[in-house]
Amino acid sequence: MESGDCDGDNTAVSALLQGGVKRVVIGMRHPLQHFRGKAVRALRSQGLQVDLLGEDLTSKLIEDAQKECLLVNAPLICRAHLHVPFSVLNYAMTLDGKIAASTGHACCISSKKSKNLVYELRARSNAIIVGGNTVRRDNPRLTERHGGGHMPIRIVMSQSLDLPDKANLWDMTEVSTIVVTQRVFWECGGTLAASAISSGVIHKIHAFVTPKIIGGNNAPSPVGDLGMVEMSQALNLIDVSYEQIGPDMLVSGFLQPILNMAPTIPSPEETFVVDPTVSPYESNTIFFYVSWDTYGALSNFSPHPIQMPDENGDSVTWLSVEHYYQAHKFVGVDDTAARDCIERIKSSKSPEEAARMGRSMQKKRPDLIRPDWDSKKIDVI
Repeated sequence: MESGDCDGDNTAVSALLQGGVKRVVIGMRHPLQHFRGKAVRALRSQGLQVDLLGEDLTSKLIEDAQKECLLVNAPLICRAHLHVPFSVLNYAMTLDGKIAASTGHACCISSKKSKNLVYELRARSNAIIVGGNTVRRDNPRLTERHGGGHMPIRIVMSQSLDLPDKANLWDMTEVSTIVVTQRVFWECGGTLAASAISSGVIHKIHAFVTPKIIGGNNAPSPVGDLGMVEMSQALNLIDVSYEQIGPDMLVSGFLQPILNMAPTIPSPEETFVVDPTVSPYESNTIFFYVSWDTYGALSNFSPHPIQMPDENGDSVTWLSVEHYYQAHKFVGVDDTAARDCIERIKSSKSPEEAARMGRSMQKKRPDLIRPDWDSKKIDVI
């Protein structure tokens, strides 16, 4: 994908120029209007050969490569052009199509290997959605993290609000607020899944099919009533893939064609004219990109070091943007505990660890937060 601005400047383009690159092949133009075509023009103005798939380069192989680029960037494309999060419905079912026994017992349907993959899929999402039935029946935590990955916010959708007073999901000590959501992971039961599919908010399906048979007339299925009475009404998945995960089979596919979004992306000539009085970096809206996908955009939580000046003007290396942001909550406070907290945040092994440490200390010791933090935190970001 065409480069966007990493730190409010042209860092990505500068890196390509400084690296002596002569030719750049771009899979797709940036889907966000204020970035689209900007990097292409900057590179070409410096004499680099820039080829875009589907524009400068065309062939059957190029079409396949362009399709892969679109699929990889589906969450950002969806967010930019439909203005809704890219939603993935995930479930595990037995060979006879059940997600639980007729008693409601739903433990151990899929294998450990499949569950580990689900943890990875969760970590690529901004939020996990479950229904009230799932909370009542399974009492999930949805906090499992493997390898220090990003922990998505948890969302419960209930029609009746008849939820238990004590549930694992009510423990919110590590839950953060998301300002801009790009990808949502649905791990709900059949009732909510049917409503979501009928409403058109589900874009992709991950179905783990296990070699087990449970039977039962009243055993729940992964998708409730959709009002369909003929097979001709069935929804067909697009770009289906099959992958064996241990003893299970993962079937993935799109309910909505991501490729159909490509023609809706206007040409750069149509979209380059913008209001000159408005700068994306002067807007009152602050966008926090919390991406954990391998192919995601750089974000607060991207494990990439940055160099920023300290209060004395000396350049200091931070392991990530989040390390820098959390530590600066305590900068300038004349207290040993505040200085110790800064050092511990700075040495944290991951952005998530730095975030948890900073938020935890902010709750436990609000007296250590710098007095001007409310007015300065936007400047820090």
